[in-house]
Order: sequence, then structure tokens, then C-alpha cells
Amino acid sequence: MDVAREKEQLLSIKVMRLTKPSFVSNIPILSESKDLPGNGGKLSDFYPSLGVAPNLTGFTMGELLTLPQNFGSIYLGETFSCFVSVHNDSIHNTQDIHVKTDLQTSSQRLTLSGGTTPPSPSLAPGACIDQVIHHEVKELGTHILVCAVSYTTPSGENLSFRKFYKFQVLKPLDVKTKFYNAESDEVYLEAQIQNITQSPMCMEKVALEPAADYTVEELNSTQAEDKKHLIFGGFTYLNPMDTRQYLYCLKAKTPAGAERPFLIKGVSSIGKLDIVWKTTLGEKGRLQTSQLQRMAPGYGDLKLSIAQIPDSVPLEKPFQLTCRVTSCCERTMDLKLVLNNVTGLVWLGISGKQLGKLGPNASMDIKLQLIPTVPGLQSISGMRLVDLYLKRTYEHDDIAQVFVYSDDEGAP
Repeated sequence: MDVAREKEQLLSIKVMRLTKPSFVSNIPILSESKDLPGNGGKLSDFYPSLGVAPNLTGFTMGELLTLPQNFGSIYLGETFSCFVSVHNDSIHNTQDIHVKTDLQTSSQRLTLSGGTTPPSPSLAPGACIDQVIHHEVKELGTHILVCAVSYTTPSGENLSFRKFYKFQVLKPLDVKTKFYNAESDEVYLEAQIQNITQSPMCMEKVALEPAADYTVEELNSTQAEDKKHLIFGGFTYLNPMDTRQYLYCLKAKTPAGAERPFLIKGVSSIGKLDIVWKTTLGEKGRLQTSQLQRMAPGYGDLKLSIAQIPDSVPLEKPFQLTCRVTSCCERTMDLKLVLNNVTGLVWLGISGKQLGKLGPNASMDIKLQLIPTVPGLQSISGMRLVDLYLKRTYEHDDIAQVFVYSDDEGAP
């Protein structure tokens, strides 16, 4: 109380949380022939109000709804709803009643109602002022609901009082992410989502909203008969402590007028996860992660990747592969290609060939030929790129693998 004790106030306030009922499981009540029900086998034969399905021997009383017995749990992303009632307990009329509710968190104070609402002109004895408040919870930790009431007594005295209601906001999901860099410019994101509440939830939406530099493809469904089917099956329920994995493929966007996507370096934001769920009775929750950060792999001054290569090739017959060389530095390089033969594969072509100049962040494709001399899985190595400006050599070994088979064995 700020001004007076509660017993001296003409008005009182009550706050009740609005929430849906919950399910409660009952243990089956069975009996033996020597017991009171006899051969009936079910206590519900004597108490039809239990609502048991008929002709089902030994069937449990089922899932019954029960009203909340306490404040319950509130999870991040859900909507907190409460009913605020101000009642005139006296035998006198009161005037200029103003009700204001604020929500105090560890970082801010939010006005939920009464900030700009004009005061009620009067409140008769036994009457009440009711309001319903809804607020989407966006912070973890301790929350305090502050309800302030001010009014004027018949004698013209201005009185006020406040009440505080404390509750905790808990974490509903545990979200873990992993990044996988492909040999191409693609990035794969694996999101592990665990339900850490006490009840099952229905996952309505788990989507990745990409940053401006990326496009995204979700890999959590299959296409069949012009319809998408989730790989998790027809049920989207996630039981308590269960974990589900979602996979997304991200690709860097190609700038306007460019032939290839730009090369992303260092730490970059790839987007955020948007998760929407519903509880057993349809209460909705939504959670958005912060921007997910990814450290791009370092390639040095030059990045060498394979643009095209066959999976298997016949023994002692030439085959072709296409290499893509990308500049990762801010200077222009004048490149020369040097090829060194290794065991199992022989380069077919001229070593020491001039490739020309490669500008900053630019790329070029190089078509090469090899002849396999040994069957089996062979690694392609011995490729050297020399920058003639700085006299610097960049060595590239184990850049790809190819399976070599003999003609009498046939292709695998």
C-alpha cells in the first residue's frame, strides 16, 4: 500500500490469470468378483457420471478436463492473459476511478492498460470495473504485474493503492544450430529443437528467414504426387524432452549483372529461425531466434573448387574435369598453371600454361584432362597455381576423387 492500509480502502482489486483447462489422467478402477461391484468389473457401472465408454471392460475413466489449481507455467513466446476486477466494497459512491496495469521486467516497464484511458466517472456500491489484458511475453525471468487504482471518496479525498503479482517466464524450447560448409558455395544449417516444457506441443511452423545475402531451401519434406510430405510423418506433435532436427540449404545470392554469387568472407548473418507452436488445447506460442552468425571458411588468396567431374571413368582412357579458381584477395593476380603427375593419374596437356589475369573477387574456369593408369579410387593432386606478380605458388592437392574401373569389370 502506498497511501493507506487495505482495510481503509473503499475499493478492492482482484487479478486472475485466464488460462484453458488441462487434461488429467486417471488410474483405471477395476474390481474382482468378491468385491462389492461383483462381476461388473467396473466401478463406473455404479457411478455413470464418470462418463466411461459402455461395453469396454477394464477401460480407464479417460482424459478428463480439470480447471487450473494454481497460477501455472508461462513460457516465452506465449500470450499472458489476465482478468482484472476492481470492486466497490463500501456503501458509498466513488468517483474518478482510474485503473492502470504495468508489467515490470528486468529490462523495461510496459504499460498494459490505463495509460491513456480516461477515469470512470463513478462506481456504485457493489459494482465493479472489469477488464481483460493480453500480452505476448518476450523476455525470460521474473515479471511483476503492477496494478494501481486511484479514486475520489464522497468527501473529496483522493486515495490510491497498488498490488503486485510476481511470476516467472520459462524457456519453452532449447534450440541448437550447426553449420556445414559444402565444397560448393552452399551452406547447410541443422537446427535441433527440443521441447523442454511439461506438455506436448504441436509444431505449426519452423522456418528459416534468410538474411539479404542468402536464399534458403528447406529440406524437411519430400515431393510426391504434387504434394509435399513432411519427413517426420503426419504427426507434428513434439512430446516433452523430445528433439526434432530441421535442415536448410543456404546459397549466396548473385548480384545484379554478375555471373556468379559473390564470395562471403568472415562473420556473416545468415538469418533467423521462426518457430510457431500450439499446446494441447490450442494456445499459440511463437519464438524467433536472434540473427544466426556464421564464420565463412578461409581460403587464403585463392579458392579452388570442382565445377564438373565424372563419378567413375574407364582405365587408360582420358576424362575431363572443370576447375573453378576464385580470387579471395583485393589485388589482381597473373596466374600460371603447373601440373605435376602423381601415382595413378597422368595429366594430359601442357604444364606452365599462362592463365591470364584474375581480378579481385573474380573467378575463372579451367578445363583439364587426365588419363587414369591404376584402377580403384584415385585422388587428383599435383595442381599448382603461380602468381607471376608476387612469385608466389599456391599448391592444391587432393582436390577431388574419381573411381577408375577396367573395361572387363564395367562401370559400377
